[in-house]
Amino acid sequence: MAAALFLAAVLAAGAPHFVSPLVKVRPGKAPAHVSGELSLARGECEGLQLYVPPPAEEVWVEAQPLRSGQDTLAVTPFQVGYVPVTTPSNAMGATGAWPDPLLPLSRDRALRSRPERPAVLYLELCAPERQKPGRYQGTVRVYLGTRAKELPLRATVHPFALPATSSLPNSFGVSLHSIAKGHGLDASTPEARALLHAYVRELLAHRVTPHGMSMEAPPVRFESGRARVDFRAYDEEVGPYLDGTALPSGARFTTLDVRDSKEARTDEEKAAYYRAFREHALEKGWRAQLFFYAKDEPRPEDVPLVLQQAARVRRAGGISVLVTSPLEESLREAADILTPPLNCFFPRAGPPTCRNPMSTASLRGRLPSATRVFWYQSCLAHGCTGGPAADPAVERAFSGWASYMVDHPAPLNRAMGPLAWRAQVDGELYFDTVHAFGTQDPWEGVFAFGGNGDGTLLYPGTPARLKGAAHQPVVSLRLKHLRDGLEDYEYLRLLAELGDRAGADALAARLAPTGFQVSQDPVVWTQVRAEATRRLNARWRATESRRGAPVPK
Repeated sequence: MAAALFLAAVLAAGAPHFVSPLVKVRPGKAPAHVSGELSLARGECEGLQLYVPPPAEEVWVEAQPLRSGQDTLAVTPFQVGYVPVTTPSNAMGATGAWPDPLLPLSRDRALRSRPERPAVLYLELCAPERQKPGRYQGTVRVYLGTRAKELPLRATVHPFALPATSSLPNSFGVSLHSIAKGHGLDASTPEARALLHAYVRELLAHRVTPHGMSMEAPPVRFESGRARVDFRAYDEEVGPYLDGTALPSGARFTTLDVRDSKEARTDEEKAAYYRAFREHALEKGWRAQLFFYAKDEPRPEDVPLVLQQAARVRRAGGISVLVTSPLEESLREAADILTPPLNCFFPRAGPPTCRNPMSTASLRGRLPSATRVFWYQSCLAHGCTGGPAADPAVERAFSGWASYMVDHPAPLNRAMGPLAWRAQVDGELYFDTVHAFGTQDPWEGVFAFGGNGDGTLLYPGTPARLKGAAHQPVVSLRLKHLRDGLEDYEYLRLLAELGDRAGADALAARLAPTGFQVSQDPVVWTQVRAEATRRLNARWRATESRRGAPVPK
């Protein structure tokens, strides 16, 4: 079905053209042209931007599905929205309007682009795992008043496939209560709970596993030292995401946070409660990694609490204790998943941004062999005070890092996936995806902890904001970039599994030698992905031929 879209936009000298998804189109800056060529694996999504320059004039955009014989590939368009930045995240950012929210489009709603907000569409193509490989072709037609311009759009779907569930475990926070507040709803209502699941499905569709959700602990009673837990409501909340029925792709959570109950008061009761969680997960056949999130970023005075928490959890068995801290001798034995900030993995000259930096290899050498290593972004990746630092040395220390900030270059938003391969960490943690919902109106700014967008990767799509549409999550460009980075990780992992580990390592190094040396050139990212695709196609075909399987041309 054609997506015929009405858009009141601004037109100028120059014609509509495609733009790299790794360019953030800002007011007054005409972006470079790129071809309308996309390349994607089965099980992958890719995006491309369409820029319509000023001045104002009525515009219609029609995006037909691409075709390869009788097979089709849908094109899903979004209007790129803008949020104001009044305090830059650091010297890499700037004040003014920045593109981020991706607004859903409909035929019956006119979207208006002001001269200071360029008209940009984000066009997304997703190839299900069952998609037939081949070359798909179509056009995007832009009507400018009485004139029309056709832009050819082509996509190559490759025969190799990416798994629906991320191979890199991750856990990103989301909260029913924040979502309800952002949408002006009562968190106890069925409407708010249904909306929570819309957010969770959106995150999972972008390869992200949420933690938190309703935060409600399953009720429990204790009999002869055993915890009798009523998991019915809990299973209804999380079960579909653990058994692969929530999305058509079959994607599943990679991790599962174990909740605490106020009804479990003693150490023995708490251990019994955690044990019931583990046994229930085993009975259900859930493959997600169970973890208990210990006291966040513990200070020295919190160490006794973390040790106590670890002892309780370990008494239950089979649940990992996650500790967010650089390596500290006092916490070394408490963590089953040690999770330092990103900065701690890449020692850097200048003022320190981590109190105990070391490489992943050095870190593993000082930990018990069974300990896993996650990492997380914090305000240390951009500076925690907001704006450029007065001391140039301090500004340099907080610049260049992989970052989820709105006012940072798109490659920095995408870099965590390739960096995870390069550093060989076991997973990623992020504290929240809807933080600003509970503190401010995200549409008027998402500044927090010194950065624009720290803890907020989605926007509240309210009927008032979306001109009458139902409450729904609005995704961001940054979430698309984050997903693309996780897909980069899948390319590198698959390449290594097919026997080219050296090639995977070299390609990751081209994108990001370190966490603070990320290539900001979209051309480099395009070239690396093309080379990874070429190598994967060659090795996949060779592997399938050895198995005697038919190999698509």
